[in-house]
Amino acid sequence: MFLPLFSTNHSLIGSSLAHDLLLEHYGDGGPMSKKGILIAVEGMDGSGKSTQAKLLYHWLRAKGLPVFHTEWNSSKIVKQATKIGKNTRRLLPITFHMIHAADFADRWAQQIEPVLEIGGIVICDRYKYTAMARDGSRDVPREVIEDTYSFAREPDLTLYFDVPVDVSFDRIAKGRPSLKFYEAGLDMGWTTDPFESYRIFQGKVSEIYSGLVDEGRIERLDAEGTVAEVQSRVRETFDKHIDLSEVQVIDQSDRLAQNLSESDIDWLTYSEGDGK
Repeated sequence: MFLPLFSTNHSLIGSSLAHDLLLEHYGDGGPMSKKGILIAVEGMDGSGKSTQAKLLYHWLRAKGLPVFHTEWNSSKIVKQATKIGKNTRRLLPITFHMIHAADFADRWAQQIEPVLEIGGIVICDRYKYTAMARDGSRDVPREVIEDTYSFAREPDLTLYFDVPVDVSFDRIAKGRPSLKFYEAGLDMGWTTDPFESYRIFQGKVSEIYSGLVDEGRIERLDAEGTVAEVQSRVRETFDKHIDLSEVQVIDQSDRLAQNLSESDIDWLTYSEGDGK
């Protein structure tokens, strides 16, 4: 079935983009690999999860472990389509769901799965539970979301950074003079006030996350307190659930090479004696 990406019949880009990506990489399904360690972090905007995910990443890297960090909605192949749809405000809830699935499918095939296959650790800043929370709040049926993301295995640990809706709202509202159309949930027509719409949207998102906690699919973590306090809880929960004994430590020379490849400094210039 072809679903238009936009709510008008011109400049159509089909949500079959997601469908084609899934078929290309996964066909009609198959056994899921359980290699490597898959960690997901979830939470409402303003929960501090992204900061904590990066701190967890650097903590594991400091141990010399092979770890990769990836973020939601960061695939380049669907970036332009997403941008056009958002800028013209013609995205429908179901196709908003599908275009994010296309993004995730690309990152799963190109980034996440290859690291897991070699026994590495992947930290996903948002996973399919974000789709369940956000798309579900836009009335996309749960069974549709589950089916779309059925190719992606359950993480070994999903940390849900839980803060009250009012705390999340205040952190976002104080830091921004305005909210984007879809970010605020204005496409749903709950209200014409962006901040009130955002509060309603986040309330719905919070309810769905709470349901996932009750189902045992995500691990609730108190995200209030200082950055150091929350990170201490993150590491304690990680150690409680994850066994790193089978993860092979990266050789020191390989760790150095990785550090150099991620640096903005031209080390060759220094090695040639031309550095200042």
